[in-house]
Amino acid sequence: MTHDTWSIGELAAGTGLPVKTLRYYSDSGLLPVASRSTGGHRRYGPEAWERIQLIRRLRALDTPIATITQVVTGERTLGELVTTELEAVQERLTELRWREATLRSLEDCPSEERLRRLEILSRVQRLPEAHRRLTDHWYRQLSATMPKHRLDIMVAMLAPAPPHDPVPATALAYAELHLLTSTPGFTRWTQDHDEEMRDGPAFYAEIDEAAALTAAALAQGLPPGGDAVNAFVSAHARARRESDTPAFRAHLHRVVSRSSGFDPRLQRYWALVSTATAGRVLNMTVAHRWLTDGLSLSIAPTKT
Repeated sequence: MTHDTWSIGELAAGTGLPVKTLRYYSDSGLLPVASRSTGGHRRYGPEAWERIQLIRRLRALDTPIATITQVVTGERTLGELVTTELEAVQERLTELRWREATLRSLEDCPSEERLRRLEILSRVQRLPEAHRRLTDHWYRQLSATMPKHRLDIMVAMLAPAPPHDPVPATALAYAELHLLTSTPGFTRWTQDHDEEMRDGPAFYAEIDEAAALTAAALAQGLPPGGDAVNAFVSAHARARRESDTPAFRAHLHRVVSRSSGFDPRLQRYWALVSTATAGRVLNMTVAHRWLTDGLSLSIAPTKT
């Protein structure tokens, strides 16, 4: 073709697209009109050919016409389109993987267990909503005396995001977290230590240090004790305006031994968090028991 503009029929013949489709693109503003013929018919220039190629390539990716229109009109860039579409695909893949894990969880169980699992798993099929519900629950339940930074950390641990690539066990564990939080009285333990937090920010800063030391010790398989226990005792001693003495350690041991850290429901919750996150979140009841054992060893009579 040697001429500078083409009729819609010539454009259709050259591109292989139906005239009806090209007219729709033109009416939608996707195809720029170069000029009008003496009879008032639209004529299309070289840029129309380039635009058609772009439209065909985007349509091959199942990109909606409305989205393509945003790209060709400059409302969004091609890079922005790719980013948005990729996020949508990844979200859809997560939903499909979750559905697969849910169905396999229902498949791989005795028939008498299937109805129970179905009831539990049905609670979390809308993943963003389920995560938000779990997060909101813990923000409501945790102590208002806790510094926001610490509160955010605790909520992130207690309300992990749904696993992106779940297996049946992680999907079921995540669903059971929601079941536990709906149990009446389950979160009464969150108020156990409120009276100790007279110096909240300082207390939690030291507890964070003790938690980090405990996590490192557990990861290395170290026996209970050492710096982690000392940091734990120091935090409680400062909060109570006490000194770190054998008598205080004995008192603290009695307190933590009776605390909610040994509540079977709480132990179950943290075990489920560990399963749902494939062990990426520290099991706080395991850490609590490790610290309690270390505290016990630190006050045990020394053999001579």
